Amino acid sequence: MKRRLRLMVMMAVMALVSFEGFSQKVDEERMQRDIEVAENILSTLLKQQYDKRSFFPIEVSGTYRAGYGVTFTMPDIQSNFYFNTFEGPGSFGGFDTDGITIIETGPENDAAQIADGQRKNNRAIVRGGAARAPLAKKGNSKVDRDSVKDESSQRTIKAAKDFIADYGDLIGQLAPTERIIITNRQEGERMWFGNFENQSNNFITVEGLKSDILQYKQGKMTREQLIAKIKVVNSERDTELQPDLELLTSIFNRLYRSDLSKTYFTQENTYYERLKDFGVIYHMQVYSSNQLDVDSWSIPTLGLDEIGQTERDKKVKELYPLFTKSIKEDILEYGRTLRSLKDEENLIFDIRMTRCRGCGIPSSLEYTIKYSVLKDYASGKITKEAALAKISEKKGEEQ
Repeated sequence: MKRRLRLMVMMAVMALVSFEGFSQKVDEERMQRDIEVAENILSTLLKQQYDKRSFFPIEVSGTYRAGYGVTFTMPDIQSNFYFNTFEGPGSFGGFDTDGITIIETGPENDAAQIADGQRKNNRAIVRGGAARAPLAKKGNSKVDRDSVKDESSQRTIKAAKDFIADYGDLIGQLAPTERIIITNRQEGERMWFGNFENQSNNFITVEGLKSDILQYKQGKMTREQLIAKIKVVNSERDTELQPDLELLTSIFNRLYRSDLSKTYFTQENTYYERLKDFGVIYHMQVYSSNQLDVDSWSIPTLGLDEIGQTERDKKVKELYPLFTKSIKEDILEYGRTLRSLKDEENLIFDIRMTRCRGCGIPSSLEYTIKYSVLKDYASGKITKEAALAKISEKKGEEQ
């Protein structure tokens, strides 16, 4: 009797596991449709928050990552709103934008890709600096500028909160533990920073859990309670140089030069972005190889020269797990040198990955660790394994 009961329990558990596995399978076509509808809704809500005479485009892009959720990326509306308020048409902080081209090249960029990148960056800059219909002019004092920036941020945050609360359930396949994130931080793209005090310099992220949205839709939570549970990061970039942050930049630029790295390498192009009360983000571009000819490559970290495309891609795939292991260990070991962060602030590495189409590696990686974890590891309160387990990883779209 006991054996039969035990068997029935095991069968029930197996059935439950099978059902959960099945229920979590995502219909990608339907998910993409839901995301595209949501992009349109969010774009409309954002436009409604701004003066109707401001006709700068608000293009929203959504991406789903299984186990994490949907991230909606919006443009830098704050800068556009500021320029519409203070600047005349066709200017960027008082500078003419016509013909501005920003190109980032690397050893894996051939002529065609550089041209594509040039066109892409031209579009990005023109969108930010296109002719605009000026709003009613306000004073140009620092107090007025800060007031406009604050107003713009609050409008953006309100639109994001309204979207999560009222329309987040339209993305029906999200698991209760997955989330909806709305941010103005462009993933996988280098950001252009000028020293113009007119720039908004604001990083905004608004995040809500699907489980909270469901609780609200089922009447188990009021709208006010849901809004209160939505996480908001509205942090201003700090342009003051920090010696310890500069030092970590130089450390990683040296660690991942081609003569020292054993995996991917940089061209000493790592830089950081300090966000008040949030932490620091290090932006890093890594390469795997140098293109010598149409189908000829060298991989300096492995001492390989004049290899074909197939062999090159094979080596790139083999190096990927070694790179992810080494970069996490280096973040932990050398992140301990930081002194200017607060316990609850974050150390983030935003990494643009080497180009390798069809290799199955992500286009970007993002690693995040709390400064308190780095302090605990440095003081011996936790082991290396425990600290590594607290580094969260977010992968970009597969190449």
